[in-house]
Amino acid sequence: MKEKHAIIIGGGFGGLSCGLLMAKAGWKVTVLERQHQPGGCIQSYRRGGMMLDTGLHYVGGLGEGQALHGLFDELGLLRLPWHRLDADGFDRVTIGHETFAFAEGYDNFAETLAKRFPAEREALYRYTDLLRNLPTAKEIGETSAYSYLTRQFSDPLLINVLAGTSLKTELRRESLPLFHFAHGQSSFIQSSWRLKGDGNLIVQALTEGIKANGGEIRMDHEVAQLTEHDGRITAAHCRNGEMLEGDVFISDVHPALTFDMVQESTLLKRLFRRRINVLENTSGMFTASLVLKPGRLSYFNHNKFIYRKANVWDTPDDVDRVMVCCRVPSESQPLQIDLLTPMAWSHCQPWEKTSVGKRGDDYKAMKQRMAEACIALAEEQIPGLSAAIDALYTSTPLTYRDYTLTPCGSAYGLRKDCRTLLTTMLSPRTPISNLLLTGQNLILHGLEGVAMTAKLTVQNILNPQD
Repeated sequence: MKEKHAIIIGGGFGGLSCGLLMAKAGWKVTVLERQHQPGGCIQSYRRGGMMLDTGLHYVGGLGEGQALHGLFDELGLLRLPWHRLDADGFDRVTIGHETFAFAEGYDNFAETLAKRFPAEREALYRYTDLLRNLPTAKEIGETSAYSYLTRQFSDPLLINVLAGTSLKTELRRESLPLFHFAHGQSSFIQSSWRLKGDGNLIVQALTEGIKANGGEIRMDHEVAQLTEHDGRITAAHCRNGEMLEGDVFISDVHPALTFDMVQESTLLKRLFRRRINVLENTSGMFTASLVLKPGRLSYFNHNKFIYRKANVWDTPDDVDRVMVCCRVPSESQPLQIDLLTPMAWSHCQPWEKTSVGKRGDDYKAMKQRMAEACIALAEEQIPGLSAAIDALYTSTPLTYRDYTLTPCGSAYGLRKDCRTLLTTMLSPRTPISNLLLTGQNLILHGLEGVAMTAKLTVQNILNPQD
């Protein structure tokens, strides 16, 4: 029997996860990655002899019996050096001059906040019951997170606190589905972990797993075109002139870009292409990666979410919020801290026709202003931070656009809208039976969402009737 061949387009976390799962199922796997190294937003990069992360900060639900334990075990990622965050406050939200701890464990989470909001105790336990027994998107997908929280809780401050760790998603009152908000909270409350090391440990584990199961990963292989014949994709054509035939094609690239690769199709109708092309993308992020002088500050085993203004649901016009993550220290590298804040594409548009390293002094000055604003806000909770900085590296949505081809440098993929959920939450299946999608643009984003989506994509191939 001829060995079946799966072509994976894009070597981000979703593409690599699909590649490993398919290879372990006995398929021949070839991953095609346009960059010099795989990993997408979980890869690390070297500056000044140090490794810095791009998008990996922490992950939830790795404990036995929890959300990601089984899947990470299947992917060979549980054996990596994971470091558990503080059980009594893995996330700490500061609004104004008051800080609130997110404690590990559903009951512990509810009881910790109930001490500050005693009148909301019953409502907090109802909320954690929802997180403990997550409904499906079909059951709660048309409910907005904001409307649920305002019906469930009467204290405006608590409503903001509960949403305060959501710099890892895009808060929009009118559209953010409760399904996505709840998934973004639940696994972290089960348990939260940082990787003791850089994100390339994950990339290396996945790539080694693919190769150990007979697969291959080809760098500098950007797919320019997919050929359709008799209603199926038959080949991927790369810009370097190579052509690869396959039985199944999985794209970890943005859906709009994926369908643009199929230039002639009998199945991708004009109305379908238009529907995909008008879908909105979520906002991007500005990141300031700080390398600290030895011995100046101590490691903190939690994440800080700091807000200058009271309402976290307001769309910021300036730097009024920041997520602060501290890298688990090691003997080989000095202490590192990442500062993240939302950044709208409009702030990047003056340079949207430029490329990396060729954006000019105005762009550098804009990034410096953003970094200084993030540092100033973080320093309200970390005294002495600015004086402790030895080196500073920054990135904007333009950076992510150019390295990952993500339209507008979107941080969370396509924007899901509870009012039009069937349109904005895409399935791995496409009108072409052997072309499937994966990655953060489909169902859920983040490390958990992309891993779960990869599993679903592969299940649609291996068990198409399920």
